[in-house]
Amino acid sequence: MNRVSRPTAKWRIIIADDESLIRLDLREMLTHIGYDVVAEAGDGRTAIDLAKNLRPDLLIMDIKMPDLDGIAAAEELTRERIAPVVLLTAYSDQALVERARQAGVVGYVVKPFREAELMPVIELSRARFDEFRTLEREVGSLKDALETRKVVERAKGVLMESRGMRESEAFHRIRKASMDARKSMKEVAEAILLAHDMELSLSTSGDEVGEDQESLS
Repeated sequence: MNRVSRPTAKWRIIIADDESLIRLDLREMLTHIGYDVVAEAGDGRTAIDLAKNLRPDLLIMDIKMPDLDGIAAAEELTRERIAPVVLLTAYSDQALVERARQAGVVGYVVKPFREAELMPVIELSRARFDEFRTLEREVGSLKDALETRKVVERAKGVLMESRGMRESEAFHRIRKASMDARKSMKEVAEAILLAHDMELSLSTSGDEVGEDQESLS
């Protein structure tokens, strides 16, 4: 008999989607895996009002909603430091993804979603939100934190790929290097990216030299 995994904490979640059936499915799935759905909304403005009153641990919102879409709602919630936002989306438009990143969105669930996909996204999104708050405390402003986050996310990706680290390990490595070297996390992340680019450049140059030698032999 398969055991259902449970979240590390019983987080309080608000869900927002203009389709009642989507909300019903999402509520049932989240409740089944151990989360507490404290409210539902059919539009972005209502979701924001509920979040301000209830102070949930997380909001899961559709990217396309009446009155105020999920990205605009996420921007306001991030700006006012209320709660992290995970977007429900059936879209892969790069412009939407970039707009969502600028708004502070920390995770995505692609429709049609499955129960097994929800917990990993939620757990990771909360961790990313905590990282973002750390960056904001370091740099002192939301705008600078969003800019720093871009660079740090890329550097985390490099460490995860080249060193086999988990995302949380990569973030802590960057943060520790920042404290040890007395440099900002953005400076450390930029140094990691520069070193990675140089390694790629040297590797490419070596391959080209090898090919030239083979052509001459």
